[in-house]
Amino acid sequence: MKLVILDRDGVINQDSDAFVKSPEEWIALPGSMHAIARLTQADWTVVVATNQSGLARGLFDMAALNAIHAKLHHEVAQAGGQVDAIFLCPHGPDDGCSCRKPLPGMYYDIARRYDIDLAGVPALGDSLRDLQAASTAGCDPWLALTGNGQKTQAKGELPPGTQVCDDLAAFADMLLKDA
Repeated sequence: MKLVILDRDGVINQDSDAFVKSPEEWIALPGSMHAIARLTQADWTVVVATNQSGLARGLFDMAALNAIHAKLHHEVAQAGGQVDAIFLCPHGPDDGCSCRKPLPGMYYDIARRYDIDLAGVPALGDSLRDLQAASTAGCDPWLALTGNGQKTQAKGELPPGTQVCDDLAAFADMLLKDA
């Protein structure tokens, strides 16, 4: 199985300091739907791993989050692709869970769900916590320069072996070139 793990906000869609709280606020980044479609069509299983502390903060409820994800699934399908699953951490920063990135719990859940060793699985994020969680779980961390990616790159301290790409489309290009 060829598996790829993507962060959501800042990688697939526009990020917001005020949180993405409704389907209307969820806006796909240019090229991201087509990039997911190209990966799907090349037999990659695309999975999303996303922190959603807005749930714990009371900024939106599960129905709103499900509506946001329904929009994501619909737009990806319209482009000819598929997101196989969305894993999320609903906890706040101080809740002490093991699934909130930078901890690797979500990635371990993905490994169990797909019965796969994550060694070498490409994982794309735009923040240091995405890269740290991916690296700790054994994935190959990739930094997208969209969302918070440029700030993350400028701060440095990226996990060893982190590769950098402009956006999700460039990431897909790299994976498909190597296939």
